[in-house]
Amino acid sequence: MSKMIGVLVIDDSAFMRKVLRDIMESAHDIKVVGTAKNGLEALEMVRELHPDVITLDLNMPSMDGLTCLRELQKITDAPVIMLSSLTVEGGKATIEALEAGAIDFVTKPSNMFEISGEQKKVEIIKKIRMAYRFSKKKRTFVENCPKAAVTEQRQRSSELKALIAIGSSTGGPRALQEVIPYIPEDIPAAVLVVQHMPPGFTRSLAERLDSLSGMTVKEGDDNEIICPGYVYLAPGDFHMEVVKDQDGRLRIRLTKNEPEKGHRPSVNVLMKSIAKTGFPNVIGVIMTGMGNDGKEGVISIKEKNKGVIICQDEMSCVVYGMPKAVVNTGLADAIVPLKEIAGMIVKYLGVEQ
Repeated sequence: MSKMIGVLVIDDSAFMRKVLRDIMESAHDIKVVGTAKNGLEALEMVRELHPDVITLDLNMPSMDGLTCLRELQKITDAPVIMLSSLTVEGGKATIEALEAGAIDFVTKPSNMFEISGEQKKVEIIKKIRMAYRFSKKKRTFVENCPKAAVTEQRQRSSELKALIAIGSSTGGPRALQEVIPYIPEDIPAAVLVVQHMPPGFTRSLAERLDSLSGMTVKEGDDNEIICPGYVYLAPGDFHMEVVKDQDGRLRIRLTKNEPEKGHRPSVNVLMKSIAKTGFPNVIGVIMTGMGNDGKEGVISIKEKNKGVIICQDEMSCVVYGMPKAVVNTGLADAIVPLKEIAGMIVKYLGVEQ
């Protein structure tokens, strides 16, 4: 018999603790070993129960989720999944939690009774299984995230000569902090990023990356001209495309078209749109994440743009799903650890770091 995944649920709401227990124990391989109503109780239970995975509410009295997360990391290696509200404050706190070591997050619906819906149930179970497979060995790559941007001011390029398209999902927010701040601001290129996140969360992520980087990082705006030295993050719940205007300039187009294989924003949508422009110098980067979003986009970039494809390697991924799907096509030009991705981008651009 395979081992049951032991989960500790930490939430100040008795209703949420019961609903989460019912959801998790509906799976044949998950058992809730304990529930805690606050951080102090949770710390005691972790020492006693040694859970495999922990779910942690961000908003709790006496000890908030962020403080609890930091204390938990002093006493356990168990991966932590945050439960966060769909608010601006929730987005900022979630980015901080991912930065502090949480492996992933689940958003609470505005109507708490919807938490037990089938879609949310599937998401929670899938993320618990993913977290359980995530080993301590694989977490070492994110222990030393950059704390500040390079302060040296460099002259920005005025001509857009290249596009860098990056796709990521689970583990992506922290992984992006190992890439974006290390791309020089004077490269003659723009970076376009699709990170699977809800609305509000992408803005918080963009603001955090901007504070660390020489390049300007922002959410993409509809019809915005794409400029070198900028990083454009697809806003949550919008597809972000690249289109060519009548003057030949590249612009961003945001749409609410149907999700692509469950994703909006979608890496495939971004990369396929770049392929349609025929832009001659494109680098596609596929990083940590579940599923295979980006695989079809990479094929398009290879066929239409003769682009270069960089994939994050298995050891440094939180989840080796999206990169694996691309590697299996045989189209990856480089498969490298997370910390080498920025250097590889610069190398293929042929500019000095």
